[in-house]
Amino acid sequence: MKTKYYFLLVVLLVVLDQLTKLLAYEYLGIGDSIAINEFLSLTFAHNYGAAFSFLADSGGWQRYFLSSVSAIASIVISVWMLRTSLKHKFKLISLALILSGALGNMIDRIANGFVVDFIDFHYAGFNYPIFNFADIFISIGVILLIIVDWKK
Repeated sequence: MKTKYYFLLVVLLVVLDQLTKLLAYEYLGIGDSIAINEFLSLTFAHNYGAAFSFLADSGGWQRYFLSSVSAIASIVISVWMLRTSLKHKFKLISLALILSGALGNMIDRIANGFVVDFIDFHYAGFNYPIFNFADIFISIGVILLIIVDWKK
């Protein structure tokens, strides 16, 4: 598979992420929640910070800082992908996942000033921070990258 196909994967995943956020925006109001089952709900939330709402209450400067970090990380990951041999398929997939998540959340920060989160796991009083598909892509990509690099 050529490198351009990994970038096409990035585009498709960013579109998927943005489409799900748009649907959440359209069908859920801020703070509204739809229970799917006893441990999963769709709950619309604005995340003004980074992972787990880190820096969320920092007065607004974090929008530009986190957007800049995402832009720089996206450039670095893109160059890394271009320099990675095509024989390292899982590394390229993991980098594509991470890049997709970074771009998806960066688009939100630039366009809205916040990231749209809507996936809400909870059980027996434990509430995991609300997240989105971009966060899932980043998490799976990082785990896969660790596994791939660990096996060297």
